Formats: sequence, C-alpha cells, structure tokens
Amino acid sequence: MKPHSMPSAVPRHITPEQDRHIRRRTRIFCLTMAVVCFGTLLWRLFVLQVMDPDGYAARAADQQLRDTVIPAPRGEIYSADGTLLAASETRWTIRASPRDLADDLVQPAAQALSEILEIDYEETLAAFSNRTSNDCLLKRRVDKATADAVRSWCAEHGAEGIQIRQDTKRIYPEGDFMGVLLGFTDVDNAGLWGLELEYDELLTGTNGRVLTAKDAWGYDMPQNYSTLVEPVPGATLTLTIDANIQRYLESALSAAVEEHNVASRGVGIVMDVETGAILAMTVKPDYDPNDPRTIVNEEIRNAVNALEGEQRSEALQAAQQAQWRNKAISDLYEPGSVFKLITAAAALDTGACTPDSQFVCAGSINVAGTRFRCANGHIHGLETFAQGLAVSCNPCFIQIGARLGKEAFCDYFAAFGLREATGIDLPGEIKQSEYYTADRMGPVELASCSFGQSSKVSYLQMLTAVASIVNGGNLMQPYVVQKAVDADGVTLWEREPTVRRRVLSEETSATMRTLMEGVVTDGTGKNAAVAGYRVGGKSGTSQKLDSEDSAARIASFVAVAPIDDPKLAVLVCLDEPHSWTTSGGSLSAPVCAEVLEKSLPYLGIEPQFTEEEQQKLFAQVPDVTGWRTAAAKQKLAEFGLSARIDGDGERVVSQYPLAGTQVRKESVVILDSTGENDPTLEE
Repeated sequence: MKPHSMPSAVPRHITPEQDRHIRRRTRIFCLTMAVVCFGTLLWRLFVLQVMDPDGYAARAADQQLRDTVIPAPRGEIYSADGTLLAASETRWTIRASPRDLADDLVQPAAQALSEILEIDYEETLAAFSNRTSNDCLLKRRVDKATADAVRSWCAEHGAEGIQIRQDTKRIYPEGDFMGVLLGFTDVDNAGLWGLELEYDELLTGTNGRVLTAKDAWGYDMPQNYSTLVEPVPGATLTLTIDANIQRYLESALSAAVEEHNVASRGVGIVMDVETGAILAMTVKPDYDPNDPRTIVNEEIRNAVNALEGEQRSEALQAAQQAQWRNKAISDLYEPGSVFKLITAAAALDTGACTPDSQFVCAGSINVAGTRFRCANGHIHGLETFAQGLAVSCNPCFIQIGARLGKEAFCDYFAAFGLREATGIDLPGEIKQSEYYTADRMGPVELASCSFGQSSKVSYLQMLTAVASIVNGGNLMQPYVVQKAVDADGVTLWEREPTVRRRVLSEETSATMRTLMEGVVTDGTGKNAAVAGYRVGGKSGTSQKLDSEDSAARIASFVAVAPIDDPKLAVLVCLDEPHSWTTSGGSLSAPVCAEVLEKSLPYLGIEPQFTEEEQQKLFAQVPDVTGWRTAAAKQKLAEFGLSARIDGDGERVVSQYPLAGTQVRKESVVILDSTGENDPTLEE
C-alpha cells in the first residue's frame, strides 16, 4: 500500500499594502522607544543640571574629600573691671585611623602612644588591631607638649594614620572663683551650668573645616587642601560683676561660714541699688569650675566614696547637683525680721502708720488664740514705730500688720516682686515663692507673715525688694551681663537698667532710709557700722519651719550704704550656723560691714569721719627723733602705733612718717638709727 503523503505548505505572499503597514508600525514603535528613552535621559539631565545641580557634586565630594572640623573657641567672659573669667585654650585631640597604620607598627604604636597619652595599652592595641577601622578616639584635648611628643614619635617611625587635630578646652583662669555664677561646659564644650548655659548660643562660635583629598579606597592622598573655612569664635560677654567686690564678698563670707560652722552654706549678694546690676554673688562653699565634678565638702565626698555601684552613682550625682546649685536664686527661705522692712514700708506708704505711731510690747501678744513671743523674750514696753524697727520687735510688727490689713499687705507683697521670679539672666531661678493670698490669710497668718515667717522667698527677691525701698521706690530688674561683643569687636547689645514698676513714693523711701540708719546706730545692726560711712540695714534670724531640726535658724542681714545716697545693698545669709548665737545682727552683719568697708572706697566713695571716729581710728605721730630706740618704740605704742627699727644704733636719727602726720592707728612708723635714710625724700 502506498504510503499517504502530507500536502506541501503553500507560501504566503505579503501584499505591498501589508508590507507598508508593517514598516509603518515598526517605525512608530522605534520612534516611540526613542522618544521614551531620550525623554527619560533628557529629564534626568534636566533634574541633575537644573533642579539638583549640587546633589552629585556633593556625593562626589563626599567620596573624594575627608571633612575635618576645626572647633571654634567659645567666647570669653570678663568681669566689669576687665578680669578674664572664662576663656578657650588651644588643645589637640588625638585620633587614629587603624587601617592606615602599617602592620608592623600596630604593637609599637599602641605601646608608645599609651605611654605618651597615659591611656590603657590593651584597649589601644585592640583598637589598632581592627584593621578595617578608619577612626578611633585616643584622647581628647591634650596639651602642646603631649601633642608634640605624639607628632615626634610618628615622624621618627614613619607612622601614618595618627591624627592630631586642633581642639579647644574651656578654662577658668581664676580657679575657685565665681563657680556658681560661671558654671561650666560638658565634654563637647557646650554650656552645662550657670552663665555658660544661659548664654550658650552666644558663646558658641562657628566651627571651621579642613578638607583632605582621599582615594577610592578611602585613604588620604598626598595632596592636601588648605583650610576652606576659618573658625569664628563666639561672642565675648562683659559682666556687671566686679571681680574685686566679688573677692571681698567671697573672702568675708567664706571666713564666716567656717568660723560659725554653717551647715547648709552661706549666701551673699551685692547689688547696685540704682540699676539692679549685680556686682557680686556667691554661695559658700563654692566649687572650681575647672573641676566641677569633684565634691568640695570633704565629709560629703568621703560619704559618697564609701558607697558602691549604683548607690554611689546616685549619691554622687545628688551631691554634684547640690554643689552646682546657685542657692541665691534657686532656693526659697524664710527671710525673718529682714522682711519687716517690707511691712514697714507698706504701712508708711498707705498711711496706716507714721514713724511716731506708738505700740506696746509686753514680751508676747495673743492673736486669735495663738501666742507670739518677742525675740529673746524682750519686753520693750511703749515704743514708737521707729523704735520697734530698730530693736526688731515682733509684737510691734504684728500690730503694724493688723493696721495695714491683709488686702494691702498682700498687694504690697506682690508689688515688691515677691510672688514672681526676678527674671535675672541666670538659669535655674525658682519660678514662684510660697505665700498666702488674701482669701487664705487669717489673723494668725497675717501676724506671722508681718514679721517674716510663714512666707518663703528667694534671696535675690528679698534683696531686690530692699533695693526698691531705698532707691526712691523703683523695683529694678536685676542682671549680671552688661554687654555682648562679637568676634569682630561689634557690640551686639548692651543692657540698660530697667524699672519694672514703682512700688513706693519718694517720701516713703526717704523715711525708710532714715529708719534703717537707726537700726545700725541704735538697734540690732550695730555690727554693720562702717567708720566714715552712714549705713542702714536690718537684721534677721528666722526659724526654718520645714526643717526636722526645731533649732535650725537662718542668720541674715541686709545693709545699704551710704544710706543718705544709696549705692550698694548687701545681703548675707548663713543657713544653719552652729556658733555662740544664731543672731543675724551678730553673725551676718560683720560680713556686710567688711564688704562695704572695702567696696565703698574702691568705688571712689570717700569716707567722712566724725570727730569721734577720728579720735578712735587715727593718731598723730609723735616726734621721737633723738630718743633711745626702746623708749621710742614704747612711746609710739602709747599712740596705738607700732615701730620698725632700721639699723643697730642706740638712738633714733630720723623717722617716717614725720612727726605730726595723721595716720591710722596700728600703722607702722619706721625709725632709722643709722642716719642713712632721708625721710623728707619719702614725703
């Protein structure tokens, strides 16, 4: 049977019309693809060149350049008299790029640098052994000698990958001085406390940059770029604080804190009563801002070191926070009898009392079933308003407060700024004091508040209020920074005194100045007297009502001088003194006197001595020429003077100062027994 054969395929013929159609579709497809491809490319080029021209340039630069920051120095801080208080010192931070370090230098470099930098060898060796690392920190802010030693070792051994970068370190040239005011910075030179924190933005400069070429593997290339952007230092601050007055205050307060065994630190503030400028402020004991984390109080430091682990860390942190705290603005206290100035001023200003208004002190007074005693059990009997203030009589001021009334009392309390923060340009000021409002105040509360108990205010609030009492009645805005100047010497701003509001009339202020002088001349403030100057003030000894120790007291005194033309107000508070007394007039007033005695002449305010003061303080040098030296020495002692004998002769040939010269007692008179000195030349 013949096999069946498959039919052969018949070839399909494309007509000319079909061929044209296919070619047209092919061209359209190709054209479309071309439009899409070239359109996408053109759009991308448009984005890269027009919309984002810097994007790839930045990526390329990032791949080809190493960006090194040059830290800008913080701005300097000066006192009003030009003393440098805070500055930035050039230092060097040592870093390393282990992968750039030759294999045979890993161990020698670790050994050498750990010794030079005084860092752990094992940790350094481990860091250098990480051959993929391109950056590790060895030590921050070393001095020039250390940086030079690192540089010399690297040069001698041909070590690459060790980077010595310029840096800055914050220093405080005066050391243990103004710590609670200045504050300090953290490891990155950012303000962490005090003025460093409050003005951190101004003090912080603009960092500079150095760009270094690197190859595709990230290694530095031989060609180096120069500095592209120089660092710009931060602004310079000039304070209202006068370093000399600050020293007077710190010295006197430190001595008092030590002498009277003050348990909870002492506070001192000096204010310009006309402007509100703070001329000095301190809390003692203070700390050194160069080493703020070391606990100054040895007893507390030993107690913290005796602990371990987390307990020690918590105790250390609490102790440091307490040490850094500026008690003058951050803490509240019972002002005690210093507050009687507020009650007195309000009573006079409203007309509720006059300086001659009379009151009776029987040693105690009963108010709505509560008995209040006069301080130290005194019975003053019949006394005037002025006498009651001078002797700080509690029953007298309870009666004055009753005449004033709770509504007026609370209104003046607020007007004197005792309800709100002062707004001083320092961080950490407490925002609100503790006080009674009129709707919550009964007769007993009014009585206790009238003589300075049951209300708590800040130390700065109290001094600011007292300044307004003596300066004519203006409540001033306190401040500590006078001006800021940028790196080019351009003054950014300079602060002018600001009157927050008028509190008292000029007449009331003048009357209060007279009454405050009476406190010093005839009352509890006699220890605040300064020869040659008229001083006014008020003592205070307040009970710490929230203390577990019922005997805890705050001894305080506020002094103003010259009281006839007030310039300075000084507040000194000793928190929990353990001495022969807790009286503010006995413990704190002498501190105020010492500060005023040194500050007033320094400010050019000349003393005007009374005849009695002249006789007490000065002596006329007698003529002892020709006398035997021993007899001359004895004669000078009779006048309250001491002698220094030059030479071994038997008799005095000449003397200095010359006979008849008026000098302070205890001065030294030089007696020449050789005849070689000519006292007229000294004159």
